[in-house]
Amino acid sequence: MISFTNTPAQSGYYFPAEFAPHDATWLSWPHKEASWPGKIESIYPYYSQFVKELLKGERVCINVRDEAMKQSATTHLNKAGVDTGTVEFYFHPTNDAWCRDHGPAFLINPEATIKKAIVDWGYNAWGNKYPPFDLDDVIPTLIASHYGIPVYHPGIVMEGGSVDFNGDGTVITSTACLLNPNRNPHLDQSQIEDYLHHFYGIKQVLWVDEGIIGDDTDGHIDDTVRFVNKDTVITVMEENKQDENYEILKHNRKQLATMRLQDGKQLNIVELPMPDALVYEDQRLPCSYANFYIANKSVIVPTFRSKKDEKALQIIQDCFPDRAVIGIDSTEIIWGLGSFHCLSQQEPSV
Repeated sequence: MISFTNTPAQSGYYFPAEFAPHDATWLSWPHKEASWPGKIESIYPYYSQFVKELLKGERVCINVRDEAMKQSATTHLNKAGVDTGTVEFYFHPTNDAWCRDHGPAFLINPEATIKKAIVDWGYNAWGNKYPPFDLDDVIPTLIASHYGIPVYHPGIVMEGGSVDFNGDGTVITSTACLLNPNRNPHLDQSQIEDYLHHFYGIKQVLWVDEGIIGDDTDGHIDDTVRFVNKDTVITVMEENKQDENYEILKHNRKQLATMRLQDGKQLNIVELPMPDALVYEDQRLPCSYANFYIANKSVIVPTFRSKKDEKALQIIQDCFPDRAVIGIDSTEIIWGLGSFHCLSQQEPSV
C-alpha cells in the first residue's frame, strides 16, 4: 500500500478538462533535427499557423533555449503573419518539442489562496527511447518557479498525452501506455490509479487497451479517444478491414460501449474516421484526427491531405458548436510522430 501525504487532491486541486477556459497555451519551440530528420524546416510554416490560431483566443507561452532560438522562432512566426509582440518567450531550454508530455500539468482550486499548482511528473522520453531528456524533465518546475506556485513531484513517470479528462472527475487512458514496463515497472494498475486520483484530483479511471500503429509513445490516448464534454467521447475508427488499425480500434470501441461514468451513465460515443495511411521511409506514421487541440476560440485539427479530412472536420465541428474547427495540414509535422495536441499544453483559467 502506497502512503500519500500532502497531495494535490488532499489540498483540493484538480486537473480541469481541456475544453474548460484557458489562460494560455504552453509550447516548446521545435529544434531537434533528429525528430524531423532532414525535414525540420518544413514544419515551421504549419507550426506558426498553429500559434497564430491560438493567439486569437489566449496567450501563447513558448519555451526557447536562448536569445538565438527566440530570434529564429520570431522570424518563422513573422513570416506566417503572427504578431510576435504578443507571444511570451521563456528561456527554458528543452531537448525536444513535445510539450504535452514534458510540459506543466496545471491544476486548479478556485477556493484556495493560491489557485493554481503544477504537477511535475517524471519524464523519460516514452520509455527511454530518445535520450537525452534531462532538460525536458525539469520544465514543469521551471514554470512553477516563474509563477511562484506550488509544484508537486509524484516521483513516477506520466505523460500528458496518455490521459484525457472530462472535467467531472473522470480520466481515460490506455493499458498499452500506463502499464508498459518501460514507464513504472514497480506499479500495478491499481497503484497507478492511486497516483492518478491523488495527483490529478480525479475520482474515476477508465481504461482502453490499445494505441494506433506507428505511435512510438506506446499507445497515447490523445490519438484514439478524447472527451468533448463531460459524457461524450470521440473515438477513431478504421473502415478498411485490411488495415492494421482496424481490429485494434474496433476492440477499443467495444470497451467504450461497456463503460459507465460515476453517475452510471453510458458514454455518448462519436466515431471519427482514420485518415488514409501515411508511410515515410517504410514507417507507418501515427496520423489521427483525434490529436486535435481544444483552444478557447477554436479546435485545431491536424489534416493529412486525405479525402477524409473534410468529413473528420465536420464531425468534430458538430461536437463543438461554440468553437470554430480549424484544420491545419500536419503532413510535415507528423513525420515527427506527433501533432498539435502532442505539441501543446493548456494552462487553465480559474
